[in-house]
Amino acid sequence: METTEKLRLDKYLWSIRVFKTRSAAAEACEKGRVKLKEDAVKASRTVRVGDVYDVRGENRRWIIQVTGLLHTRQAYSEAIKYYLDLTPPEELEKARVQAESFHTGKRLSKIGRPTKKQRRDLDDLMEG
Repeated sequence: METTEKLRLDKYLWSIRVFKTRSAAAEACEKGRVKLKEDAVKASRTVRVGDVYDVRGENRRWIIQVTGLLHTRQAYSEAIKYYLDLTPPEELEKARVQAESFHTGKRLSKIGRPTKKQRRDLDDLMEG
């Protein structure tokens, strides 16, 4: 690849699938959640092969080393070829445990609002 090739940091983080949207990547840079050598970097910074970024997402922390420049968003299996994940194992374990502890969103049985049948039974009980 040519050394004159330019790629913005927010576009790179979006294309390797660290962030869901490019605007989310730019916002993370703006809020100081993306660092290069302990210094916060702007979204417009030019990415270079060999750079190591410390990225804090909403649910997870990554330490990634740039191995290639990816200009367009591609499948995850292709995107992982453009960076090395240097995240310490304890960070990965913490993210995995946190993900397991999240509530699935389903209502637990017999807790909360009554079912339609239970509601009718209650109405019958109150009337009679």
